[in-house]
Amino acid sequence: MAAILPKRPMDTFQVAFRRNLPVSRYNRSPNQPRLPAMTIHTLFATCPRGLETILAQELAAQGCTHIAPTDGGVSCQGSLEAAYRANLHSRTASRILLQLAKQPYRSEDDIYRSAKSIRWEDWFHAGQTFKIKVEGKRARVKSLDFTALKIKDGLCDRFRSSQGQRPSVDKANPHIRIHAFISEQHAAVFIDTSGEALFKRGYRQDTGAAPLRENLAAGLLLLAGYNGSQSFQDPFCGSGTLPIEAALIATRRAPGLNRRFGFEQLANFDADLWQRLRQEAQAAVLPQAPAPIAGSDTDRRLIQTAAVNAREAQVAEHIVFQVADVRDIRPNGENGILLANPPYGVRLEEIHTLHALYPQLGSWLKQHYPGWLCGLLTADRDLPKLMRLSPKRKIPLYNGNLDCRLFLLDMVRGSHRTPKVE
Repeated sequence: MAAILPKRPMDTFQVAFRRNLPVSRYNRSPNQPRLPAMTIHTLFATCPRGLETILAQELAAQGCTHIAPTDGGVSCQGSLEAAYRANLHSRTASRILLQLAKQPYRSEDDIYRSAKSIRWEDWFHAGQTFKIKVEGKRARVKSLDFTALKIKDGLCDRFRSSQGQRPSVDKANPHIRIHAFISEQHAAVFIDTSGEALFKRGYRQDTGAAPLRENLAAGLLLLAGYNGSQSFQDPFCGSGTLPIEAALIATRRAPGLNRRFGFEQLANFDADLWQRLRQEAQAAVLPQAPAPIAGSDTDRRLIQTAAVNAREAQVAEHIVFQVADVRDIRPNGENGILLANPPYGVRLEEIHTLHALYPQLGSWLKQHYPGWLCGLLTADRDLPKLMRLSPKRKIPLYNGNLDCRLFLLDMVRGSHRTPKVE
């Protein structure tokens, strides 16, 4: 990857960006054509592995077509409006990438020429900063870092020839993020319409240890069939991610309403269209969640953090948080959904302690939650067996790099019986 170049003094664009002003009028020259908002582009939406089917459904709902799930994401086609909508409304996507080029290659020089042929000046201004990230699978290149340098050179040479100046690299806070994926045969270059990853909703103030990412939490809820009409509980809620995402779903609040996006920095940004989409999303928010939502944990500090996060997400009035041991929790309705990411040990003594707890949790669920659907995300494959429960589904998922399973269990009425006294 190229080293960070010395920064230039702030130009008009950078002043506008720092002041949080609309940038489209600053980063496009008067004679530069605006790309039509309805032009169809190839898009690629990334997501946590295991959520591809859910993401495909979300993209279809936002007007995307030619949808093809693959490992770790979904390829599709859509207009800039569809890309705006996907960023605003998708609960499971990590990024929405727009493809600028895809070419076969034999060497890094071919990738350089492909990068130089892209009309970068249609997408951003030489006064903006950028960052390039390259990933590969069976890539026939010297190194991914060297490939990133070749793409950077192609981009900068294009700007020099078309505008007489080149943009600078900023690895920390770039205006523009560029992604490249190098396979055995092809090199594809994308511009990132999301900016910061989409799981960063803008509400999380503090997380506690090993927080569940927001888009994975939303994916767990959707995989469990949660739509807001059912009572919901998380007895291991930590900093509140699952209850907050449940409240966002229940009140139909778009997860991107509280944040900014990378496409707002692009030369073809349609501010009027974006304002209309935001207004439509805001108007769709329900004033009250249709059913109760609750979260609990034994750590008082985490519950305080969860309450702050919920307030920042504008859903605090829809969630009841409490400090309580899991075995003291009781249902907040009938036929609801209980979903949790229970602790799983790493050290041997932790594992022994948890394995002694799991049978008690199984008895607690069978006694108090008949008629409920219970979902447990864990890296411990023995959890259902130790709880003496049989899952109806086990869905492979990744929590970061951790190989996990979402176990879904129907708590059947009458499944807990007190032994007869002889």
